[in-house]
Parts: sequence; C-alpha cells; structure tokens
Amino acid sequence: LPFPDFEQDYEFVSLHHPDEYPMCEGRLVSNRGLDIEVADYENHFEEEHVPYTNALHSVLKERGSYFVGPMARFNLNFDRLTPRAREAARTAGLEDGRCTNPFKSIIVRSVEMLYAFEEALRVVENYQRPDSPAIDADPAGQTGFGCTEAPRGILYHRYSVDGEGVITEARIVPPTSQNQKTIEQDLWKFVPEYLALSDEELQWHCEQAIRNYDPCISCATHFLKIDRREVSSST
Repeated sequence: LPFPDFEQDYEFVSLHHPDEYPMCEGRLVSNRGLDIEVADYENHFEEEHVPYTNALHSVLKERGSYFVGPMARFNLNFDRLTPRAREAARTAGLEDGRCTNPFKSIIVRSVEMLYAFEEALRVVENYQRPDSPAIDADPAGQTGFGCTEAPRGILYHRYSVDGEGVITEARIVPPTSQNQKTIEQDLWKFVPEYLALSDEELQWHCEQAIRNYDPCISCATHFLKIDRREVSSST
C-alpha cells in the first residue's frame, strides 16, 4: 500500500507491563521519560479548554500534546509482542519495532490483531475455572483509579464512593479526547503539502489523516467540510 511520507516526532504514552503486552494493567510510560503509577495520572495530565470547540484537549502538564493508541503501544512495548507478531511487523516493514507515521498505523493494528488471536488461544487453552467470579467488597468511602488500553489508547477513570457504596464523583478520560490535540496538529502539518489538490481530494486526505486515530466520528462516511480561503501576502 502507498503511504504518505509523514514521519512525526510524537510523545507516545501507553501502559507498560514487565511481563506482557499492555492491556489491563501496568505503569504509564512515554518515550520521553514519563514513568508513573496510574494513581498519579492527574498529577501529570490535564484537560484544557480551547476557544473554538467544546471538546477538551488533553495535554501533559508543561509538555503539551501526546499520542495514545496502537502506535504508542507498539513503540513502547514491541519486545512484549509474541515472536510471531514481531516477525510479522518486520515483514511488513517495521523492522526496528518503530512506527512514527500515523498513516502506517493500519499495519500496527494488524500486528496487534495477530497478537490478540494468539493471546486468545493461550487464554482458552490454559483456562481454569476460578473459585468465584468476583470478590466480596464492603463500601468504605474511598476513591479508586483505573487505566486500561482500549483499542484507541489509554482509558483513564476515577471514581469516589461514599460509605453506602454510592458514586459521588466520577471522571473518565477516553483516548479520543487525549488524541484530539495531536490530531489537529497533524492536520496543520499535513494540509500545506496538499493545497494543490481539489477540495474533494483534499477532504479525502484529511479524513484519512483523522481516521488514523480511529475516533468515534470515523463511523460516518463523510464528516469533514473544506473551507478554503485565499490569503494575500502584503509587501
């Protein structure tokens, strides 16, 4: 498949587990030195308002945008993939376990699917019925934190419950909102290279750039409108 030449310098963020490819647990790490417990998420990440949209932008405090999702998991956890998945990545052109072109994220997703099939077979073959499907818990008026790897990236959630077990406060930060700022930055860098295209062709390329992140809105066939304005330079 032909891919646009669009290598970028992202800060990737994902879970990292010492023994497995991240899915349900681990520390939050990045390729620029972040390494924290999930409970410290709100000390390092924040959401900010921008004037032109109601959608919140997630940023790393004092650092800016970051990238979550398949490419982040792949770049930060390549050595946790199965040997077959690693070999598939190399065969597909990702020889060094790195991918910084979001248009190639479809390759990474394919590698992760192969890993998921292998992991599913391992779970089935080694399944043992637990003594109980759940543990007993008494409400204690506490706050709990959690972070998992959804297909689109890290999903952070925090809940506070009172002594009756009623949720009194909840916060959920989905991966699409965490990638929002990075998606916009991609478009700012991508569009100038394709201004010579027709509006229809430019729209198609921009929609593709957005779909690289698999946002919920990609369920729609056509969702982007091109508003082209000529700007004259004064001398």
